[in-house]
Amino acid sequence: MSKASVQSAPNVMSRARGPRGFGGPVVKAKDKKGTLKRIWAYMRKQKVAIISAILFVILSTLLGLLAPYLIGVIIDEYIIPKDVNGTIRFLCLLAAVYILTSIFTWLQQFLMVRVSLQTIRKLRQDLFDKFQTLSLRFFDKRIHGDLMSRVTNDIESLNDALSQSVIQIISSILMVSGVAIAMFVLNWRLAIVSLLVIPLVVFTTKKIITYSSSNFIKRQRDLGELNGFIEESISGNEVISLFSQEEKMFTKFDVVNERLRHSATAADTVSGFLGPINNFMNNLGLTFIIGVGALMTVQGMATVGIIAAFVTYSRQFFRPINQLSNLLNTFQSAIAGAERVFEIMDETSDLQDQQNAIQVDSFHGDVEFSNVNFSYEDDKQVLKNISFHAKVGEKIALVGPTGSGKTTIINLLMRFYDIQSGEIRIDGRNIKDYKINQLREKIGIVLQDTFLFSGTILENIRYGRLDATNEEVIAAAKMASAHGFIKHLPAGYETQIVSGGSSLSQGQRQLLAIARAILADSDILILDEATSSIDTKTEIEIQQGLNQLMKGRTSFVIAHRLKTIESADRILVIHHGELIESGTHEELLIKKGFYYELYESQFNL
Repeated sequence: MSKASVQSAPNVMSRARGPRGFGGPVVKAKDKKGTLKRIWAYMRKQKVAIISAILFVILSTLLGLLAPYLIGVIIDEYIIPKDVNGTIRFLCLLAAVYILTSIFTWLQQFLMVRVSLQTIRKLRQDLFDKFQTLSLRFFDKRIHGDLMSRVTNDIESLNDALSQSVIQIISSILMVSGVAIAMFVLNWRLAIVSLLVIPLVVFTTKKIITYSSSNFIKRQRDLGELNGFIEESISGNEVISLFSQEEKMFTKFDVVNERLRHSATAADTVSGFLGPINNFMNNLGLTFIIGVGALMTVQGMATVGIIAAFVTYSRQFFRPINQLSNLLNTFQSAIAGAERVFEIMDETSDLQDQQNAIQVDSFHGDVEFSNVNFSYEDDKQVLKNISFHAKVGEKIALVGPTGSGKTTIINLLMRFYDIQSGEIRIDGRNIKDYKINQLREKIGIVLQDTFLFSGTILENIRYGRLDATNEEVIAAAKMASAHGFIKHLPAGYETQIVSGGSSLSQGQRQLLAIARAILADSDILILDEATSSIDTKTEIEIQQGLNQLMKGRTSFVIAHRLKTIESADRILVIHHGELIESGTHEELLIKKGFYYELYESQFNL
């Protein structure tokens, strides 16, 4: 696509014809192992940081295991014998252990946050790049807000899991393993008592996680639907107000919002049982330890210090289990989000360069449609056996009622879609023989609905050719008759405009799009109702610039105002997807066919 035509992509989507509707995200069968492997494929690029973080986890875990042992030693060997100096020395040692544990814990979290952010940055970049490679057919069937939700909410859920959960899971596993070993070394009988509740903890956790998994998937889906509705309502705010449909939107939003509340409540409520249940298990295990330990101490089978150490170890043993339960909730949400992200990554564009696709420096402009048939959906044909030949330098006009297929012809020439049968050739070669990007770079297009990016007026015009100088941009604006209103703006060409250009009138936005196309200086030019929002006086001025622009290059003009295309070399009349008439303005009037009726209806009312 020419750099001028890049601006057309969002508009082609919004103007697309045919029986296409929006559909919500499809929840596919889940492959958690596969998803985790793909996440690891991104994370392993940060191996050094991950290994360093794990090293700090091991050090902090060992120090954490040492602390309860020191507490037991202090009680048995220094506090009970009333050795003050020894108690102070060991308390200082205990303080040093806790300080080092805190430092190592901070370092491991710091490193994992860096790993997470680097991983998420690459994943988000890949997802955004993927969006740029997908065809318009993909976007036609998706809610744009839901796609945005995958880039933001779903990836952010994964970010939370990676930065918080991964290293904590490793830390928890090491801590649980280390505590179990330490307890058996100190007193194997008390260790067995401590572990009696573990099977019950594992059983309840597994049941709750299994049940809550589907609820997390529903929550992510409903969140995407809500984002899609919000995006649509904000974009269509003017239309909503115009038809006084605020109450209807309130009601619909309430329904979607309530659906999200319900699925989120189901997910969080079920998973919320984990904390209280595990706390109960923790306290139950602690009761067993204190009760059995007291009996053993009375019988001389244990010491007060060992009981104190076991109480601390018990806390250290069950705290990681509680954390693992809560982390699994975060992981459920992250995996559900990651699956939605990878669902997009696995999409295959229906438009692909052929293996032997050729590069082209420029087009002469010979365009031919041969028996072209096309449909957006299988059950309704939009174009039927379209055939015509546009010679180099000709100005071809496409006219016909709304929905007849005029814009679809342009979409196919730009190869936004591939045809079902027939052939489209440029300079004697099938357009599929050319690289898609190069094909579009050589074709400039100006649409009726113009999209402007946030930035300055100068930057928006320069989007047509990024290496253009300021003088060339201004010259293009003058040729498009845009210079007159630009120079009266507060900052002239440096005036900032918001995304979409809502601070400018539709006509002014169209003038900037025309200036963009003029600056691009493409080999083939397409004007799709390019002057429909411009007053007659300005249109006459612009037409001179456009005529100069179209001189010597093949041009396609779609127009409802037939007066603007009377000078066309050939007029193609499209009706119900068929080419029913072809000829010059005078030839078609003499035939007194469909074109004649259209012309008469505009000028002889």
